[in-house]
Amino acid sequence: MFPMAGGYDRAITVFNPEGRLLQVEYALTATKQSAICFGMKCIDGVILGARKGVTSPLMEEAEKVFKIDEHIGAVFAGLRSDGRVLVARGRLEAQINRLTFGEPITVEALANRIAEYEQVHTQYAGSRPFGVLMIIGGVDTKPRLMMTHLSGFYLPYKAYAVGMGSQTARQVFEEEYRDDMNIDDGMKLAIKAVQKAAEKKVPPDDLEIAVIRVEDKKFTRLTPEEVKKYFRAAGY
Repeated sequence: MFPMAGGYDRAITVFNPEGRLLQVEYALTATKQSAICFGMKCIDGVILGARKGVTSPLMEEAEKVFKIDEHIGAVFAGLRSDGRVLVARGRLEAQINRLTFGEPITVEALANRIAEYEQVHTQYAGSRPFGVLMIIGGVDTKPRLMMTHLSGFYLPYKAYAVGMGSQTARQVFEEEYRDDMNIDDGMKLAIKAVQKAAEKKVPPDDLEIAVIRVEDKKFTRLTPEEVKKYFRAAGY
């Protein structure tokens, strides 16, 4: 005899009769309410970007693309408070790896550790899943891009988008992404995907972008002038 249906909604540790954790699915819905962000792997580096989503003329700009280590960055969609906790966790894991092994953490190892941390929060009563989908990108032996899921797994991608309108952006990536794209080509495609996903035209000052290039393996945030240059090159 099954418990009342409402019990499956309230408890993260209880599967419903269909084998679903409803709290995880509700948390996933929360990730679709925030501004779109994206990542792309290119032959000469990685691109990470996000719409700033400024909702008031009195609001100052907040960071949307985060530096995790010298060679790794991250963006996320969902609850900003949860996302900042995962960013802090990622930075801690990167520092621990440097102190323990004397070398920078790989992108996949970082994604694995964040995913493990997320998975723990789907197992115990009194906890809840993180309402965040995170994209982690960087350069170790080569450019890499990972998506960590709030249920506790991660997957490698060539290009990915999360947040509001991300399904449309991912469709653009699936249709037009090429394995031989460089950062300049990838930037044009990313801007096109964001424009297609938006309900109205996205101006250059509403997009924050960072790159990690193979040549120096350094997280570099683009200036507003550089972003405008890429918008012109993409025809927007």
